[in-house]
Amino acid sequence: MSDKTLGLLGLAAKAGRIQSGEFSTEKAVKQRKAFLVIVASDASDNTKKMFRNMCSYYRVPFYSYGTKEKLGHAIGRQFRASLACTEEHLASALIQQLEQINQE
Repeated sequence: MSDKTLGLLGLAAKAGRIQSGEFSTEKAVKQRKAFLVIVASDASDNTKKMFRNMCSYYRVPFYSYGTKEKLGHAIGRQFRASLACTEEHLASALIQQLEQINQE
């Protein structure tokens, strides 16, 4: 797991550009404010499927990454199964990191 990815998530959270939790993530996607959605690898299959389908419909990049604990810790919360990045450039940087991890 890349510390750089978690670091970028922390930076985005400090900038106020992360919506976390199922309700807030869903709201960001449906309002077309989300540029990236990340769901924890240990989230329930229903949660992953719901966000995968929603992101496909709204054409938002979707990644499954990390654990609930690590995602939450990266953004200064406890556990977070899902989060959305609402800043385009930070989302692009995160996507680059996640693609690099997927290729390894």
